[in-house]
Amino acid sequence: MLCLAIAANSFAQKKGFTYHFYGQVRADYYYNSRANEELVDGLFYLYPKDRDRNGVIPGYLAGGNYELSKDDERDMNSTPNSNFYSIYSQLGVDLTGPNLGSARTSAKVEIDFRGSGSSFTLARIRHAYFKLNWTTSELLVGQAWHPLFGDVSPKVLNLSVGAPYQPFSRAPQIRYRYEGAWMQLTAALVWQSQYLSQGPKGRSNEYIKHSNIPEVYLGADYKQDGLLAGVGVELLSLKPRTVASQTFNGMGFGGYYSYTTNHKVNERITTLSYEAHLRYTHKDWMVAAKSVLGSNLTQACGLGGYGIKEINQEKDEQKYTPLRFSSSWLNVVYGRKWKPGLFVGYAKNLGTPDPLASTTLYGTGTNLDQLVSVGAELTYNLPHWKLGVEYTLCKARYGSLDQESGKSNVDKHSVQNHRVVAAAIFLF
Repeated sequence: MLCLAIAANSFAQKKGFTYHFYGQVRADYYYNSRANEELVDGLFYLYPKDRDRNGVIPGYLAGGNYELSKDDERDMNSTPNSNFYSIYSQLGVDLTGPNLGSARTSAKVEIDFRGSGSSFTLARIRHAYFKLNWTTSELLVGQAWHPLFGDVSPKVLNLSVGAPYQPFSRAPQIRYRYEGAWMQLTAALVWQSQYLSQGPKGRSNEYIKHSNIPEVYLGADYKQDGLLAGVGVELLSLKPRTVASQTFNGMGFGGYYSYTTNHKVNERITTLSYEAHLRYTHKDWMVAAKSVLGSNLTQACGLGGYGIKEINQEKDEQKYTPLRFSSSWLNVVYGRKWKPGLFVGYAKNLGTPDPLASTTLYGTGTNLDQLVSVGAELTYNLPHWKLGVEYTLCKARYGSLDQESGKSNVDKHSVQNHRVVAAAIFLF
C-alpha cells in the first residue's frame, strides 16, 4: 500500500496522468461434506472427487484371512472439511496517461495474495495491461481475463465464479476490439502464464511454448437496451511432446541387456471450442447464461482434455484426439441491498471423435460422465460492504472409460458434495 501511495503521488506530479486506487479486503469461510477437486486448499472449488475404495483392507480374524465385503467398503473421500482465508484480498490501480497520437492511453495493475502452487499469502499479479483507445476501437496488451471468460460471468460468492462450467483464466494477450452502436467485435491472441494446459508432464506452459502458435479467439456481440448476446470461437494448438523415449531389451553375448534412447518427435493437437452467451439486465434483475462446447480447455479450468488415437510403435510417435465436454450455466440475481441469487450448471462428457488407442487421457475430469450443480445465495450490500452466504449442491457421475467412444459411461455411479460459503468483503 505504501508503494502504491508513493507511486500515486509521483503520477499526480506528472502532467497528463491520473490514477484511481482501489481494492478489497475479503474473508472467506467454506465447508464441504466430502473431498473435492479444488485449488488453493479448497477456496477455488470445482467438483466432488470420485469414491476412494482403499477402505478394503485384508486382515486376519478368528484364525483365518478375510477381506471386507463391498457392503463394508469405506469411501476415503467422504470426509467433511472446512477452512477460513483472507488471501483473496486485492489491491489495484487504474491509470490514464497522455494521448499517444489520436489514442487515449490507460493501464491497470492489480494483485492479490493467492500466491502459486501450495505457496499462499504471496503477492500475485491478477491484471497487468495497457490499453490504447480510439473512437470506436481498443487495443489491449498484457494480462487480463481470457476472452472465453468474457463480459458474461456468474455473480456468485464462490471464488471459482462458476468454473468448471464457466471458463476461468487470466492470461497474457493481445486483444483488439471494435465497438459500434449496437455491435462489438473481438479478436485476440492469447498465451499461458498462471493457468496452464494439461499434458504428459501435468500442467505446463511447455505445450504452447513449443507450439509457437498462441490461442486465437474471435467473437461477436450484440448490445442493446440492457441485452448482451454473443458467440465466440477459440483455436488451441499444442505440442504434447517434442522428445520420445524407446527402451530396447534383449539377450546378447554378455547376457540380458536393456537400454533407452531419446529422439525428437513432431506431435501436435489442434482443437476448436465454441461458446454462446447472454446477459439481460432490467431494473433490479440480472439474468445471464453461457454454453460452451469445449475441446481441451484445461487452461481455462474447463473439463476435458485429449487422448491418444494412434501409436506408431516403430517410431514411438502418437496422434491425439480431443475429449469434448458440453458445459452450460444459468444465473439469476435480483435486488440491490438484499440480493438473492440462483445458479445452475450442467456438464456432459461427449467423448472423443476418434476411437482411443490407449486408456491414457490428459485433462481434467476425464473420468466424469456428467456434472450438475445447483446453488442459492443471499448477499447484503451496502456502500463499500458486501456480506453473503451461499449453498451449493454438486452431483458428479463417474464411469469407466469406453475406448471406442471416449466416454466414461461404463459402470456409472454418483457422488455428491454439499458446500457452504460465507464471505465478508470491504471494498475501497
